[in-house]
Amino acid sequence: MWFAKTKEETLEELGVDPSVGLSSAEAKSRLEKYGENKLKGKPKKSLISLFFAQLKDWLIYVLLGAALITLVVGEYVDTIIILLVVILNAIIGVAQEHKAEKAIEALQQMTTPTALVRRDGKIVEVPSHEVVPGDIVILDAGRYIPADLRLLESVNLQIEESALTGESVPSDKDADAIHEDPKTPVGDKSNMAFMSTLVTYGRGEGVVVRTAMETEMGKIAKILDEDTQDLTPLQRRLGELGKTLGTIAIAICALIFIIGWLQGRDLFDMFLTAISLAVAAIPEGLPAIVAIVLALGVTRMSKINAIVKKLPAVETLGSVNIICSDKTGTLTQNKMTVVKYFTLDHEAEVPNTGSGFEAAPDVKELIKTFVLCSDATYENGQGTGDPTEIALVVMGERFNLPREALHTTYRRVGERPFDSDRKLMSTLNQMEEGYRVHTKGAIDQILKISTTALVGGKIVPLTEEMKQRYLEASEAMSNDALRVLGAAFKTTDRILEPEEMEKDLTVIGFVGMIDPPRVEVKDSIHEAKMAGITPIMITGDHKNTAFAIAKELGIAESITQCMTGAEIDALTDEKFAKRISHYRVFARVSPEHKVKIVKALKDQGNIVSMTGDGVNDAPSLKSADIGVAMGITGTDVSKSASDMILTDDNFTTIVHAVREGRNIYENIKKSVIFLLSCNLGEVVAILASVLFFWPVPLIATQILWINLLTDTLPAIALGVDPGDKEVMKRKPRDPKESFFAHGAGTRAALGGLLIGLITIIAFAIGLNAEGYSLSAANIPAEALAHGRTMAFIVLAASQLFYSLAKRNNTKSIFQIGLFSNKYLIGAIIIGLLLQVLVINIPVLAAAFGMQPISLADWGTAIGLAFLPLIVNEIIKIFMRMREA
Repeated sequence: MWFAKTKEETLEELGVDPSVGLSSAEAKSRLEKYGENKLKGKPKKSLISLFFAQLKDWLIYVLLGAALITLVVGEYVDTIIILLVVILNAIIGVAQEHKAEKAIEALQQMTTPTALVRRDGKIVEVPSHEVVPGDIVILDAGRYIPADLRLLESVNLQIEESALTGESVPSDKDADAIHEDPKTPVGDKSNMAFMSTLVTYGRGEGVVVRTAMETEMGKIAKILDEDTQDLTPLQRRLGELGKTLGTIAIAICALIFIIGWLQGRDLFDMFLTAISLAVAAIPEGLPAIVAIVLALGVTRMSKINAIVKKLPAVETLGSVNIICSDKTGTLTQNKMTVVKYFTLDHEAEVPNTGSGFEAAPDVKELIKTFVLCSDATYENGQGTGDPTEIALVVMGERFNLPREALHTTYRRVGERPFDSDRKLMSTLNQMEEGYRVHTKGAIDQILKISTTALVGGKIVPLTEEMKQRYLEASEAMSNDALRVLGAAFKTTDRILEPEEMEKDLTVIGFVGMIDPPRVEVKDSIHEAKMAGITPIMITGDHKNTAFAIAKELGIAESITQCMTGAEIDALTDEKFAKRISHYRVFARVSPEHKVKIVKALKDQGNIVSMTGDGVNDAPSLKSADIGVAMGITGTDVSKSASDMILTDDNFTTIVHAVREGRNIYENIKKSVIFLLSCNLGEVVAILASVLFFWPVPLIATQILWINLLTDTLPAIALGVDPGDKEVMKRKPRDPKESFFAHGAGTRAALGGLLIGLITIIAFAIGLNAEGYSLSAANIPAEALAHGRTMAFIVLAASQLFYSLAKRNNTKSIFQIGLFSNKYLIGAIIIGLLLQVLVINIPVLAAAFGMQPISLADWGTAIGLAFLPLIVNEIIKIFMRMREA
C-alpha cells in the first residue's frame, strides 16, 4: 500500500535517490527483473494454430470430404483444386488476423509513447515500456502517466483519471498526503498517479512503484481478459448454409447414383458424374470469396481510419441500427473554443477562424487578462495545458495579443493557483509602472470580490444594476450551453502576497466557450438517420450542454428527449427498457449507466454500436454488438474490449464503417446467390437428363472445369463490386434475415432453372445437327461430343453473363454502368477465352471429350447463353415499376 507510506519510506524501499534517479545499469537490471512495462493480453496464437482455426467450419469439412472422394476415384486434378481453395481460404484468414493484430499493437503504443525520467542525474526521454520500479518520472501538463507512481512533488497538479474512476473532473494531487485507510478508493488516493491517466494542469514528480500488469490498469485488464465473443450474423448464416449444402450434396450423390443404377447405366460413370455434380453443388469458392471480400473490406476501412480487429465484425456493422456515441472528441472537436465575449460596452461573437482582428480597448483588457492569467501554450497550431486556457490563448492570437509577447512584456512575479473551492486563479504581472493582478474564474465569484467595473475606458463603482446585467448576460450564455468565465484586474505599486490579490478588483467582463461540434458530423448524422440508424449521445456533461450540442447536430429535437444518470437510477430495468426508445441524449452518466443503456437497447431488439475510451467503458464495449474504441484517447483496456478502433476518434468514421459493412454484406450475398444459381443450373441439367432417360449432357471433367471457371474469378469480382450509392437510404438489415430474403431465393432458383434448361436445349440442338434426338438410342460418340460441346459452351457462358445481372437486384446493368466493375468484365472475357481454347486446342478438346464447332453453332450457343441475363433484366423492369 504505497499510498499509506511517506515519501521517504517509499524511496528507501525502492532504493533510489530522487535527485539522481536510477543509474543506466540499474535501470537495465530492473528491466530484466520486472519485465517490460506493457499490459499483457491473451497469449498470442501461433501461425499454425491460427491456420487450423480457419478450418473449423462445416463447409470446409464437406469440401475436405469431397476432396477425399475425388482422390479415391482418381480425379487428382479435382482433389488438388479443392484443397488449394481450402488452403487459400485459411491463408487469407491468417494473414488478415495477423495484420489486424499488428495494427492493434501499433495503436496500443499511442497511449503512453514516452516518459520523462531522471537517470544518472539527467532528465531523459525513454519509451514507456522501458520504465521500471524506482524510476523518477517528471510530470507536466499534457503528459500521460507511464506507470503507477507515488508522488514526490506536486505543484497545482491535476490529473484526468476518468479512464479509471469515470469522474470527468481532473483529480487534485497532493504529494504530502498519506492515506492510512487500506480501503481508500482509487479516486481518493491523492498522493498517487496511475498508468495511462493524463496530467491536465501543473507539474510534479513521482517514483514508479508498479509497472505493467501490477498497475491499477493491469488489474482491470486481467478481469476483462476473456474471450466470450458470440457468432456474428454472417457466421451463423454461413454455418447454416454449409450444413444445408452438405446435406443436398450427399442427397444428390445418392439420388443420381440410385436412379442410374435402376436404369441400368454404367455404374462407374454414374458414380463419377454423381460425385462431380455433388462437388459442383457445393460452391467451394464461397469460403475463400467471403474471406477475400471481408479482408478487402478491412483494408478499405483502415484507410478511412477504422481498424477492425476481427473480419466478421465488418458485416455486423451492416445490421447496426443504433449508434451510441460519446460527445467529447467524437461528436465534438475536443477543444474548447471561445465563441462570445461580453463587457458592459460590447457584446459580440468571436471569429472561429483567422487572425489579425481589432478589438475595442475594454475587450483588449479582457483578453490581456485572460492570456496573462493562463499557463497554457499555443504554437504552430498546437496547444498544451488545460483546454480552457488553450482556448483563451487562441482568442488572444486572433486579436493580435499573442501569449509569448504578452508574457515576455509583462513578466509574472507572483500567482495564486486555481482552487476548486474559490473557483478562481490570479497572477501578478509587472507592468510599465508598477504591477497588475489578473484574475479569472466563475463570474459570480468575480462579482463577489469586485468593487469597481471597467466602463467606457474608465474604472467606475460596481452597482447592483451592473451586477444584474452581468448575471443576466452570463445566464443567457449558459442557456446556450456555453461555459462562462469571467475576468477582473487591479493595479498595485508593490508585490502582493497571494492572499491579498483577490480583493477590491475591477471586473472587465466574461467570455462564453464551448467544445464545438465537428463540422462533418452533422451530415453524417443526417446520413445515419436516412439509413434507419438512430444516433444517441451519451456524455458526462450537464443536460443543457448535451442537449444544445445534440440539437445543433440533429440528434435531438426537444429537451424531453434527454435523460440524466440520476433519472436512469430512479427507474427499474424493465421500465427503463420500455421507455428508452424515446430518448436520444443521456447526460451526467457514469460507465455503469452505459452498460445499462446498451442492455436496455438490446432488450428492445436493436443492434447496438457503442463508443468508449476509458477502462470503465470496457464492460459497455463488450456488451454492445459492436464496441468501438478511440484510437487517440482510448486506453489499452478499452481497445482490447472493442471490436473496432477509430484512429481519428470521429463519429463520421463510424457511419462510413456502417456503409462499408452494408456493402460488404451485399457483395457477399451477390456472390452466394450467383454461385448457387450457377450450381443449381448444373444440377438441373444433369438431374433432368437422368430422370427422363436422356444422355447426360456433360461428363465429370466438363462439370468440374465449368465449376472451376465460374466459382473463382466471376464470383470474386462480384464480391468486390463497387458499393451501392443508395445503400444508406435503406433500413438496417435484420440480423436474422436469410440470404434468400426479399425474393432473392426465388430469383436464384429461376436463374438456376433457366441455366439448366438452356443447357439441355443446347445439348439437343447439337445432337439434332448430327441427326439425333435426346430420346434416340445408341447415339455415337461423335454426335455426343458435338452436343456436349454446345451444352458446355452454353452452361459456362450463361453463368458468366448471368453474373452481370446479379450486381443489383432492381437496377439494370446500364443504370449501374456496364463497365463500372472492370474486374467482372475481365473475368467474363477470360472465361470465354478459356472456353475457346479448351474447345479448339486438340489436346484439351480430346481430354475434355469435345470437338470444334462452326461459327453458326457458336452464334446459337452465345444467343442462348444471354437468355438468363435478359430474363433477369425484364424481371427488374417490373420490380422497378412496382416500386415506383
